[in-house]
Amino acid sequence: MSSIHKSLRLAQLPELLKTKARTTGELTERFGVPQRTIQRDLETLREAGQGIVETKRGLYFIPSSTIQLNALEALAVHTAARLLFHHSPTRSHHYQSALEKLAKLLPEPAQGLAFQSAEELRQRKLDDRSLELVARAWFEGRVLTFEYRSAKGSGQWRRKELEVYFVEVNRDNLAPYAIGFERTFHKKVMTWKLSRMRNTNLLNDRYTIPESFNPKDYLSSAWGVVGTSGGPVTEVRLRFIPEAAQRLLEGDFPNFVGQIELPDGGLELSLLAGTDDHGFPLEILSWVHSWGYKVEVLAPGNLRERWKSEVLQLAQKLSAEAE
Repeated sequence: MSSIHKSLRLAQLPELLKTKARTTGELTERFGVPQRTIQRDLETLREAGQGIVETKRGLYFIPSSTIQLNALEALAVHTAARLLFHHSPTRSHHYQSALEKLAKLLPEPAQGLAFQSAEELRQRKLDDRSLELVARAWFEGRVLTFEYRSAKGSGQWRRKELEVYFVEVNRDNLAPYAIGFERTFHKKVMTWKLSRMRNTNLLNDRYTIPESFNPKDYLSSAWGVVGTSGGPVTEVRLRFIPEAAQRLLEGDFPNFVGQIELPDGGLELSLLAGTDDHGFPLEILSWVHSWGYKVEVLAPGNLRERWKSEVLQLAQKLSAEAE
C-alpha cells in the first residue's frame, strides 16, 4: 500500500484505535509508512488529548462506548457485515475500516470472525479509485466524469459525465452500480456498472438530486439493477415443472404478479421485468437459464425465441460431444 499523507493518517488513526487495539506494526502496514512515523503520529494524538491507551503487550487503543445489541440485532449487523465482505470489489482500506466498525458492534464469536474478514480484504488484488469517487460524487453532490465501455456496445471507451442519484448493489452478483443522470450524450437517468469505468474523476460542478427521483420507483421493474432507463416494462410468463414449484412458492423473488398451480403440480408464473433499449428483458435471461430443464418460457415472444435458440444450441453442442 502506498504511503498515506500525515493529515489523513491523523484523521483515520483515532477511528481505527476506537475500533480495536492495534500494534504499531499493524498500523505501519496499514498506512505504508515507517514504524517511527506511526509512533510520532501516536504522540501527536496524545498531545491533542485523544486519550490513547498503551497496553503492556504494545497494543494501542482509544476507549469508546459500546452499543449493546440484542441477539436479533446482532444477527442483522452480522448479515450486513457478511454482505459488505462479499460485496467489496477492491482492496479499499475504506471498506476494511467500515467492516471493522461493524465488527466492533458484534458479540463473540461473530466479532472475531468479522475482524478476520476485514483482514482478508487486504488480500484482494484489485485496487482502483472508482468506488471511492462514486461515493464522494453521491455524498458531496459533485459531477463524476469517467470513461465507460458498455458490454453490448461498440467496445470503445467513451467519456461520460454523471450526476449520481443512487448506488445499488446487484442482488445476483453483489456488484456495485451507480444510478444517475448522464448529461453528455444520453441525457437521462441510467445505470452504470463501476467495474466498466476507468479514469474516474470529480468535477467542481455541483448538482441536486431532484425530488421526483425515487430509487424504489426507478428499480420497481428491475430484476437486477437495470430499471426504467431502458425500454418498457414487460410481462414474462414462465412454466415450471413440479420439482421447481416448491422452491418458487417459498418466495424470495421480486416482481411476481401472478401464479397458477397446475394439475400436475407444476407452476405457471407471471412477473414484471424491465427491458433494454430494444425491448428485450435481458436481465432475467440468466435467471431463466439457471433453472435449466425445469422451466419453459411462454412469453414474451422475443424472450421465448432467445431462450429456445440457446437451449437448442446447447443441446446440439452436447450431442456433438457425445458422438
